[in-house]
Amino acid sequence: MITYLKGYAKKKDSFMSSVAEADGGAQVLWTIPMSLRDFPETRARVDAALAVAKRQPRGPIGRALKRLLIRLQYNGSRRYFTRHRETVALCWNGITGSRRVFMEGAKDAGVPTLYAELAPFPGRMQLDHSGVNALGSLPCDPRFYTSWAAGRADRQDDGWRHLGANLTARASKRADVGQAAGVDLAGEKFLFVPLQVPNDSQITLFSGWVGSVPNMLAELAKAASSLPEGWHIRVKEHPSAKTSLAWPLARAVEAAKGRIVVDNQTDTFEQVRASRGVITINSSVGLQAFFYDKPVIVLGQAFFALPGLVRVAGNAEALSGALYQAESLSFDPELRAAFMSYLDQAHFPHVSDDPIAGVVIDQKAAQARIEAARAAARR
Repeated sequence: MITYLKGYAKKKDSFMSSVAEADGGAQVLWTIPMSLRDFPETRARVDAALAVAKRQPRGPIGRALKRLLIRLQYNGSRRYFTRHRETVALCWNGITGSRRVFMEGAKDAGVPTLYAELAPFPGRMQLDHSGVNALGSLPCDPRFYTSWAAGRADRQDDGWRHLGANLTARASKRADVGQAAGVDLAGEKFLFVPLQVPNDSQITLFSGWVGSVPNMLAELAKAASSLPEGWHIRVKEHPSAKTSLAWPLARAVEAAKGRIVVDNQTDTFEQVRASRGVITINSSVGLQAFFYDKPVIVLGQAFFALPGLVRVAGNAEALSGALYQAESLSFDPELRAAFMSYLDQAHFPHVSDDPIAGVVIDQKAAQARIEAARAAARR
């Protein structure tokens, strides 16, 4: 039996329901259970969850109320799962705020966990017992992927490229950010920076040394002078970001003295295609740039931030060094083929999008991940 917290969106709930079908059914919780009685771990769990909550409270009263809510939710979740040790806890995202303590309560009760999220490729989803994105169970050693692919032609060829066959730029929710096609960028020497949603968990948890999107822009402005003559950095805001970054962008453009150009209108993947490389904190566009055979510079924590796959720039000096070498940026094509083949064949499960049933996971893939979650909980 799977116990999952309702996602309140058809895509999320239909996916989690289909996962549960692979294990005999679901117990759906419409709200997170609550309890006043603390555990020895309560304070630490609450502190960690509050620090990465997507919606940060305003003022001391708001913070106190938010802390109380998360405390009650951790205590309630842990007590619920202590009474239902036979279940597997499933949650959408599950790494920030209230959903984080829901999953932490399950873990501390000894219950297996599964985290669900969108995947960076059409027709796939994330379903992992460790977490999503940089917290997932993907090995961090490049040798794992080359060893996995050794002796297997189907793991070393271009079969993985079908993952990008139906890739399209995200439709914009903002009037000032578009996806215009047909813009001629031929001959332009630039590195493309697709900005991320500033308060997304990818930024609040995994932005590394840059810390935030505005601070990344400031660091890019400082490093831009290291670019070869005639090169520039081209930046585009995220089409789903609710808050404009016009002010930090304007400051970065001014500080970079012509080395940063803002292009919010040209299609994201047309800019990737025309670029000489991509710079990102950990955006999925960085991974998707592999389909265009582009070198990628990663500034934050990402499951694809492996040497050889990308250029990892873990501080300001490394970023300046990467920009200085913009003309010779490269990657290991054999490692990329092995890594992407692993994502395709072993990591991201197939899903179908049914107009009635919603998003449905391949049942064998769901069963395999449920068993992996149970095995991880026993260790």
